Amino acid sequence: MADVIIIGDGPAGLAAALFLAKNDMSVEVYGKNESWVHQALLKNYLGFQQIPGPEFLRLAREQVEALGAVLVEAEITAIRKVDDEFQIDAADGQGSSGTYLVIAGGPKSELVKQLGIELDAKGYAVTDKNGRTNVDKLYVAGWSTRADKIQAQISAGDGAAVALDVLSREKGKDFHDFDSLADDPDRG
Repeated sequence: MADVIIIGDGPAGLAAALFLAKNDMSVEVYGKNESWVHQALLKNYLGFQQIPGPEFLRLAREQVEALGAVLVEAEITAIRKVDDEFQIDAADGQGSSGTYLVIAGGPKSELVKQLGIELDAKGYAVTDKNGRTNVDKLYVAGWSTRADKIQAQISAGDGAAVALDVLSREKGKDFHDFDSLADDPDRG
């Protein structure tokens, strides 16, 4: 069983996975490596003058895996909450369970409807600023929460906000993921 299952391997899902795995949570990310970012030329992502979407996603996936997150290429067909855990089924017969579930599966993801998440008039998940839904320990990030204002950097920020909220809940206090140059052994 994973601490966190993430459905969606675009900027929101990968950003959430990055923060969670970096802070020692077991994370499984399910997706088909088909994010809309594969079609993008990112000229407005902080830190890059310009980067092709496929290259950006390749680097993000490598970074997330290097921190210990498990990336699984699979289509999720069903999700359910059983007691205090979320269970998922994949089209190829794979399945898993986790304490937290993050859905970052693109616009109007059909998965958001399977657990009774409140939807707005346009069919997008209703969340607070940290991605929390009306279902405990179920978060939604990225395009599944935004009808009209979507962009790779915004989605990544949504994923980061979800991760920090999960980490804060687990630690029982506000958590800020901040690393200091002074604490880096590679800088001398």
